[in-house]
Amino acid sequence: MASVKQIQVTFDCAEPERVARFWCEVLGYVVPPPPEGFATWDDFNRALPPERQGSAFACIDPSGVGPRLFFQRVPEGKVVKNRLHLDVRVGTGLVGEERLAALEAECARLVALGAVRGRLLPADDDNESCLLMQDIEGNEFCLD
Repeated sequence: MASVKQIQVTFDCAEPERVARFWCEVLGYVVPPPPEGFATWDDFNRALPPERQGSAFACIDPSGVGPRLFFQRVPEGKVVKNRLHLDVRVGTGLVGEERLAALEAECARLVALGAVRGRLLPADDDNESCLLMQDIEGNEFCLD
């Protein structure tokens, strides 16, 4: 049986490049080089049929460790809660006020990028605090 070597996380969205660039900023990801034969992604995009132009974009972890993120344009808007979400791990190993301060600092940075702050889930007997948030198209994620 073959083992999985890599995964890609795919987002349905209205504006793939805009959402991809947001997540690049959130995660420290980068836009990969354009396909061979194209100097830029704009050159590649212009070579596509009009109905496919701007229909997809991707970003990658420059270290090669994290999954590739792929963003594809879909005609419908988001209507219900995500069944899958990303946890952005900024407070790993921190507890109490120190953890809350790290979450709040990252939240402020992401809100400046266009994210929307949701509610704080306070620590309980099983879990540390985390902040519920939304990206620039309303996809839920957690600052954990």
